[in-house]
Amino acid sequence: MKLSQQKCKPCEGVTSPFSDEEVRHHLEELNQWAIKDDKIHKTFKFSDFKEAMQFVNMVADLAEDEGHHPDIYISYNKVEIILWTHAIKGLTSNDFILAAKIDEKQK
Repeated sequence: MKLSQQKCKPCEGVTSPFSDEEVRHHLEELNQWAIKDDKIHKTFKFSDFKEAMQFVNMVADLAEDEGHHPDIYISYNKVEIILWTHAIKGLTSNDFILAAKIDEKQK
């Protein structure tokens, strides 16, 4: 099943972070996300601030629906999304599921 069709599962801190191999495998399903400091990152560019904020609101709605919340940085017409599972200080399927859903909505 595609990542964007899956649902995030609550993480209570007992899940192990993905191995490097699992990260590489899941990263293949995403559109231009990168690994930096054991987190997945992507910067989105928009025509103006208002469009960037509409995107941020869409991401906030997705995050609430999934119960998994990214770090979001806004700079006028650029939005950087950083995903990682805070409870385990690493990457899990939730990070890749939310990234895939963001990519799908961004198309």
